[in-house]
Amino acid sequence: MPILILLLSVFATAFISGVFGMAGGLILMGVLALILPVSAAMVVHGIIQFVSNGWRAVLLVKWVMWQPLAIYLAGSLSAGAVLLFLTVELDKAWLFIILGLTPGLIWVPRKFVHLDAERPAHAVLCGFVVTGLNVISGVSGPLLDVFFTETKADRRAIVATKAATQVISHTVKIGYYILPAIAAGALPQTHWLLIAIPLSMLGTTLGARVLDLMSDVQFRNWTKWIVTGVGAIYVIRGVLTLSGS
Repeated sequence: MPILILLLSVFATAFISGVFGMAGGLILMGVLALILPVSAAMVVHGIIQFVSNGWRAVLLVKWVMWQPLAIYLAGSLSAGAVLLFLTVELDKAWLFIILGLTPGLIWVPRKFVHLDAERPAHAVLCGFVVTGLNVISGVSGPLLDVFFTETKADRRAIVATKAATQVISHTVKIGYYILPAIAAGALPQTHWLLIAIPLSMLGTTLGARVLDLMSDVQFRNWTKWIVTGVGAIYVIRGVLTLSGS
């Protein structure tokens, strides 16, 4: 039954991310954290999101903003270098709380935060902090979105470029957790990934078609409310876990 839940979650969350460029990874991380130890959940989530985001970037490759992506890579590699000297693994209660609070970043009034991923200094900062949060909590989509709200790009360029940046961040996350997960014997049998990977690609493809049917206004509004609702559920889950421990 857990494998069936995982496979259904992979397809559904890939579809959601295919439409909104985020939210799906947030939901999938929560599902994995319920079933697997944290280090294993991070690795499995990273692999699935690497495929999902990579395929989304391929589908929308003509929309990718390459200059911000290259600068993002520099910031992401810097974060990876810093993390080499740190050991970070949250327990599940705090993982859910941080997962839940992260979407609140997209509600920060833009008069207080003026971040634009198309500006070089902001792009390198984006790579550093987004990759760092991705390694600590497993997801960073809402924080990434803060850097793209002020761009002049349309929804397809935003989704395409965010997908490409997430490929980088999830690669760093896999590299960070893979050895601890193997050492603990926490990784599940991998044969189900042979089904999960094409399901992820299918969900992403269908989501990209829905994206074409949406307006930019619909895209931005739905994104905010979906991740906020999921975030609220995760905070409640984390607090209940803390209170019961």
